[in-house]
Amino acid sequence: MALSKPFLSRLLPLPLRLRPQLRLLCLATPTPTPTDDVQAPADAAAERRRRKRRLRVEPPLSRGPAPQRAPGAPRSASNPNAPKIPESAAVLSGKRLDLHRRILTLIRENDLDEAALLTRHSIYSNCRPTVFTCNAVLAALLRQARYADFLSLHRFVTQAAVAPTVATYNLLLQLYCDCRRPDAALEHFRLLLKDDSPVLPSPTTYRILARSLAENGKLDQAIELKDGMLERGLVAPDTQVYAFIMGGFVNAGDGDTAVSLYEELKEKLGGEPILDGVVYGNLMKGYFLKGMENEAMDCYAEVLGDGSKVRFGAVSYNMVLDALGRNGRLEDALKLFDRMCMEHDPPKTITVNLGSFNVMVDAYCRAERFQDAIEVFGKMAEKRCAPDALSYNNLIDWLGKNELVGEAEGLYEEMAERGVNPDEYTYVLLIESCFKVDRVDDAVGYFNKMFDAGLRPNANAFNKVMGGLVKVDRLDEAQGFFDMMPEKEVKPNIASYELLLRAYIDAARLDDAIKIAKGILLNESVVFSDEMKALLEGALEKEGRDGDMTKLYEDVEREKAEAAARAAEEKARAEALAKEEEERKKAEAKAKEEAAARASRAAIEAVLGRKKEEEEESADAPNVEEAEVVESNSDTIGVSDEQSEGDEQKRQESVEASSGP
Repeated sequence: MALSKPFLSRLLPLPLRLRPQLRLLCLATPTPTPTDDVQAPADAAAERRRRKRRLRVEPPLSRGPAPQRAPGAPRSASNPNAPKIPESAAVLSGKRLDLHRRILTLIRENDLDEAALLTRHSIYSNCRPTVFTCNAVLAALLRQARYADFLSLHRFVTQAAVAPTVATYNLLLQLYCDCRRPDAALEHFRLLLKDDSPVLPSPTTYRILARSLAENGKLDQAIELKDGMLERGLVAPDTQVYAFIMGGFVNAGDGDTAVSLYEELKEKLGGEPILDGVVYGNLMKGYFLKGMENEAMDCYAEVLGDGSKVRFGAVSYNMVLDALGRNGRLEDALKLFDRMCMEHDPPKTITVNLGSFNVMVDAYCRAERFQDAIEVFGKMAEKRCAPDALSYNNLIDWLGKNELVGEAEGLYEEMAERGVNPDEYTYVLLIESCFKVDRVDDAVGYFNKMFDAGLRPNANAFNKVMGGLVKVDRLDEAQGFFDMMPEKEVKPNIASYELLLRAYIDAARLDDAIKIAKGILLNESVVFSDEMKALLEGALEKEGRDGDMTKLYEDVEREKAEAAARAAEEKARAEALAKEEEERKKAEAKAKEEAAARASRAAIEAVLGRKKEEEEESADAPNVEEAEVVESNSDTIGVSDEQSEGDEQKRQESVEASSGP
């Protein structure tokens, strides 16, 4: 009998029963031993799980491909405290993409409160926002300088285990730099340099820190930052980082270091010409500081001449423009500004921005061409640039210093027409301008307008109006503004005290001067300087009041002791009240416990009473039944007796009837 095909296939070995394309693979596999047969299923399952986990976790692009574990190597235990790897852009899809678009719509509508609230509510929902959505909300809050809301939302998403990207770190660093806290920014920057950090710093990270350190005069730390960038090799030598550091040395008046930094950058880039124009403005300023005007203008002609391959944008143009305007090259600056306006073709080419007009205003004002400065300021709208409060303050400052108060007030009125809100510095500039031309009442009026506008002037603003009043011998009004400071929750600084102290000494009002000195001695946040002490002691000696200084110190010590006694008394009273409150709460808690215990006992007694009644009722039930049975039996016996008597009577009647005939 011929063998059937299925039966033949069962007799064939496994490699020959498989498809032809898999036979070679099976034949090349070594024959497993009995021990391998036992361990193979478990190892295969473990390997499948490992592959699935590896596919679910995408390594960061900056780290390169993850190293593959050898098949026989021991598996490393995962660290639950290790930083999480940030999500990739691929997760921004489906419902999470819809949520992202919805939040972006709220940001475009300037409804940042709703955008932040929706982000918070979505964190623990089924549709969790991505880190890119969180970054968009954080960036919007940062643009509007809502630093407290930024930190609150950042803390929330961090605690919710949303892994940050380098953009998240950059936004946080920018916030601290805007608040002039570069040291705090450096602390967070060091987290990116740790070995277990899942993200690496980007060129933007170094630019943010370099700019902040240079602007705050921390040039040594800026140099260390630059050297660390070159040593680690995480980022190539960046022209903007060098430009910011060069600008810091230029502002410090060190042109030699600025030029040497340019030479170093050129060497790091292989000695080739630097094609990013952002460095040439500070290079020209360095040459001007060194007195090398010809070299500065040669550099200008080389990088901006015909056939130059150096790339310039609005920022790099502005730096060159500022170098020319600050060093008396107004005509060259005007030619360059005209060239910038001609090349400006948004959105393809942007060579003019708000900073360009501010630089030109400064250049005109340095040349005392104020009407031209006002004219170029008014041309911002032609290039679709809207002036902000900073731009207005810049021009108002120039006009006020040159006693052009009418023009400055015209700009102030224009701010209201354009919807630009003046800030505290705007009013301080107007106050200084009015005092400069002896318009004291107008200066006081501008100070009061700050409160009408909902602004909160600080101690320096109070000092400005007090100083102006002191100069015109209106000391009582100055004292009134000094007394107003605690009412407006403003703490006087040492300048506030010394301003009035000098004024009272010059006016020979020594009693008032002693009161101010007493205020200094009683205020723990300020220090009575030796200069002010000597000034007051000398004035008292001239008037023959040598003992007043000793009496002043005695009064201060007595008042401090009285204040300390009052503080101790208030503290003791507060502690006594706290103790009474605690005892009252304990008594209330004890009363509640006793009431609860009484209620519990009453409930238990009620339950036990009902149970006892039920038991008694159940015990009485058989007796009633027996009585009912006895009663029914007696009734039955009575009925049977009556029936027997009736039957007997019937028998007698029947007998009598039968015997009768």
